[in-house]
Amino acid sequence: MKLRTREREEPTVDLTSLIDVVFLLLIFFMVSTNFERQAVLKVDLPEASAVEAPVEVPDRLELVIDPTGRMYLNDQQLIDDQRSTVIAAFRQAAGEQRDLPLLLRADRMTPHHYVVMAMDVAAELGFTNLSIATDRTVESGE
Repeated sequence: MKLRTREREEPTVDLTSLIDVVFLLLIFFMVSTNFERQAVLKVDLPEASAVEAPVEVPDRLELVIDPTGRMYLNDQQLIDDQRSTVIAAFRQAAGEQRDLPLLLRADRMTPHHYVVMAMDVAAELGFTNLSIATDRTVESGE
């Protein structure tokens, strides 16, 4: 018995339908794309010079006292270490907001009366959220 062998056909890929789909996608994307529109009219807006810029109130106050007693409020050095200067600096920095967190950083060699005076001023002005910054030390096992 003799079996016939089939002739092998070369495989072909019909690209017609693929090209149709690509063209349809191209048309869809072209139609659905938003093109940037440039303004036809250019308007020069006036500038307001009489209105002051709003004063930005910081999100917290940080008072740093160095070993010699110089005070820095939010990285700006105060003129002197007098009580009235500290009061004026707090009022200027905080405005009417007394709920701002106040962080007090003092060097360990700072005279004690500067720290107490700063705490008294904060209490007198009504600041209730006072924190004192410290360094964490590791205790030796005795």
